[in-house]
Amino acid sequence: MLADSDTRWKWGASVARRLAPAHALDAVFVVGRSTPTERQLEEIGIVPDTRRELRAADLVDDQQLADADVVVFALSGGTVLALTHSLGLAWEGRAVRPITVTGYVGVVYEKMVDGLMTRAGSDLVLANSAYDAARFGAAFESIGVDPRSVVECALPFLDGDPYQPSTDRPFTLTFAIQPSVPKGKAARLKLLERAARHARLHPDRQVLIKLRSLPGEHTTHVEADPYQLLVEELAEPAPPNLELVYGNMGEVLDRTDLLVTVSSTAALESMHRGIPTAILTDFGVREAHGNHYFIHSGCLASWDDLDAGALPRPRPEWTAAQGLGKTDPYAAARARIAALRAAGPLPPLRPYYTPGRAGIYLGGLLERHGLDERGRPLPVPLESGDPGRVRTAVRRVARRGAASLYKVGYQRVAPALRKWGAA
Repeated sequence: MLADSDTRWKWGASVARRLAPAHALDAVFVVGRSTPTERQLEEIGIVPDTRRELRAADLVDDQQLADADVVVFALSGGTVLALTHSLGLAWEGRAVRPITVTGYVGVVYEKMVDGLMTRAGSDLVLANSAYDAARFGAAFESIGVDPRSVVECALPFLDGDPYQPSTDRPFTLTFAIQPSVPKGKAARLKLLERAARHARLHPDRQVLIKLRSLPGEHTTHVEADPYQLLVEELAEPAPPNLELVYGNMGEVLDRTDLLVTVSSTAALESMHRGIPTAILTDFGVREAHGNHYFIHSGCLASWDDLDAGALPRPRPEWTAAQGLGKTDPYAAARARIAALRAAGPLPPLRPYYTPGRAGIYLGGLLERHGLDERGRPLPVPLESGDPGRVRTAVRRVARRGAASLYKVGYQRVAPALRKWGAA
């Protein structure tokens, strides 16, 4: 299983467990800007059987990867394309090669064509809903890519117990943050102010701000203005029933009575479990925010609506189209893998973008990943040193830095947050 960020690891590892529950889970983290830290991996809670960190260029000659039964590409589209091209050439002529699987971490609300074209050529492209499967299949058929490679499933982390209101704890509203939605310090501070105002209006409620990462940690998207720092800039001190929390999303949902977000995939996790879910409209319903994806869900609401007691629930026909509520959404994918294996030798991996069809675009992606047009690692000038060792050293320092930040958060920030509850 190849991953390049915490969120993609969560998706890819969950997919791998669903596709081959009896197989070993071998994790390869592709070194880059958002390679996950120890804390992030612990929070997700999926433990691989083996684990390595490699550059994309190192994967071309990796024998362990070549001998795998199934390889899940939980990577950005450009990296999927670079590896499909390079591994396709490296594995050509093998009697048996791995079956490759890729897909999307969450809802596909933007750049569908960009992402789909870079994933074309994988043996399976997983679609998280019937809606996505129809769009993806039609696009592939139009460009001459076998639409059967698109397999309908669902987001792999849609699980957890159905929602049951509890009288043993306060009513809990959880706001699921996103690193880059909304963008800009002013907008993010206004959102936090509204959450604090809701907490003041409802002192009997617990209001949780579900954080994604520590300041300084990277995830799939860059978080320029973390809420951990913005909370210090509230016009009034945070009320005692407002709490910033980390942790596994599923565990936080276990104690949630109302999930609020702009457009986080956590909304689908919440809806799947029957938890009331609000998609915020305060910043508008816009493609730039991704909340337009939920326009037919019946869950659009503003903070004013929530202040007045609104508890939105999704329309059944919409949730069905999104793949929510399925009992075994990966049965079709497992069947497709079995059929491919039973059909005999697999054809060579061939992405839609080739040197002849999109040489400039493909060449740029390959070079960025340290590969040439033949899918071979680019030579490293002697005077520049080994970039792999340099990056490994940088990652090591970054990991220590993230651990220090976690220690600071635990020893200094957490006690400060606890004081809110004691005030």
